[in-house]
Amino acid sequence: MSNGTRVGVLTFPGSNGDHDAFHAVQDDLGCETRLVDYRETSLDAYDAVILPGGFSYGDALRCGAIARFSPVMPALRDFAASGKPVLGICNGFQILCEAHLLPGALLRNQTLRFHCHWTHIRIEHNQAFWTADLDAGDVLRLPVAHGEGSYFVDAATLKDLETNRQIVARYCDANGQLTASSNPNGSLGAIAAVSNAAGNVVGLMPHPERATNSLTGGADGLRLLQHLTRDGAMKQIA
Repeated sequence: MSNGTRVGVLTFPGSNGDHDAFHAVQDDLGCETRLVDYRETSLDAYDAVILPGGFSYGDALRCGAIARFSPVMPALRDFAASGKPVLGICNGFQILCEAHLLPGALLRNQTLRFHCHWTHIRIEHNQAFWTADLDAGDVLRLPVAHGEGSYFVDAATLKDLETNRQIVARYCDANGQLTASSNPNGSLGAIAAVSNAAGNVVGLMPHPERATNSLTGGADGLRLLQHLTRDGAMKQIA
């Protein structure tokens, strides 16, 4: 039974996490969910939008560089500007950066290898829409699957992100400590997730939609996604 929240999961040529996100939000959280083709031009029917992981347009040029020009993107910009929640996961994070809906860029992992393993992230604050049900310092165990996950911004932008509390999560060990070994992709400041200034748009590299059931390794992803189901959550941004 639907909880009344309507979620659109954008799907681009090469997306491979769209169905994971769809089933996590529809089946695990009970939201009314629909896959939204990249050629659609309106997102008015949705309360929240997720950009999933994968390899949009085969990661040609740069990850997300072509997807940013998809027909659906003007509608996504309007959706974000209206204050409604947007979540970019992995390639979705890369697309949001390429579209300048989030600051920064995702570079090649410092290992120059594709990473596919479980990791831990530490929530830095609960002021973003997607972390509203969490507390600062909470540690989530989530999987990663990326080759270009090293977050980078210039020094001035990093200062702004710190000042404006736009750093949402950092890579850490199981105890919440920031260590070199817990940040193998080499992200600046161990940054795993950032938001826009308003806090309604978040991009993160780990995959919460692939961590929604202990049978598949863990359910910490639900802790990040579940604010979609909270009474009054959508009314706050309507």
